[in-house]
Parts: sequence; C-alpha cells; structure tokens
Amino acid sequence: MTVKYTNDHEWIQLEDHEAAVVGITLHAQDALGDVVFVDLPEVGKVFAKGEVAGVVESVKAAADIYMPIAGEVTEVNEDLRENPSLANNDPMGNGWFFKILIKDMAEFDVLMDEPDYQKFLKEST
Repeated sequence: MTVKYTNDHEWIQLEDHEAAVVGITLHAQDALGDVVFVDLPEVGKVFAKGEVAGVVESVKAAADIYMPIAGEVTEVNEDLRENPSLANNDPMGNGWFFKILIKDMAEFDVLMDEPDYQKFLKEST
C-alpha cells in the first residue's frame, strides 16, 4: 500500500483509488511523547488540504492534526479515542486517526514518499 507524508508529520495510506487512512508519524509521536488525549473529527465532515482536522495532546504539548489532502471523513478510530496510547505504541498501524474519501488524487501524488520524508527529517533537524 502506498504511504505518503506531509511536512506537518502526518502520514496518509491509500486503501484503494479513493479512500485513505491518516495518522501521525513516528517522528511526531517521538516529539510529542506520551499521548494522553485525541480529538478526532466528525464522520461526514469535509476538509480542505491543510485544515485542522483534530488535536493530539501529550504530557509535553498539544498539536493540531492537519488534513494532508482534501477529503471527507468516513471513519474515526474509536479505539484511539478510548486508548490514546495506541498513537505511542503503533502510530503507523493501530494508532491511525481517521479515514477519508479523497477529493483530489493530484494532492496525494505531490506528497512526500518515504525516502523524501526521511531526507526532509534530516534537513529539518
């Protein structure tokens, strides 16, 4: 499955040609520390690329979760709401935040792939 990354440290993974899963990267999780609360978007809400779609709070800080591409939220991770530590233990798996119906695949195509994201991390630290 194709995974892409944003400058704001969200990841987005295609499930099929029009659906994707969104979460925070391992780098974001490491920077935040122990996640204690997540505010997830409402199912059915439509976001533009870059809009704040949720909030994650940790013992260190709170951070906005930005929509990596335009889309409609189709599902949220209720397990994450109940157990925010999933974002610590498995941020790229069971710690996903929400699923979306993609509005514009061109926005997905221009996001960073894994090698570009790793290069971005090295250049930004």
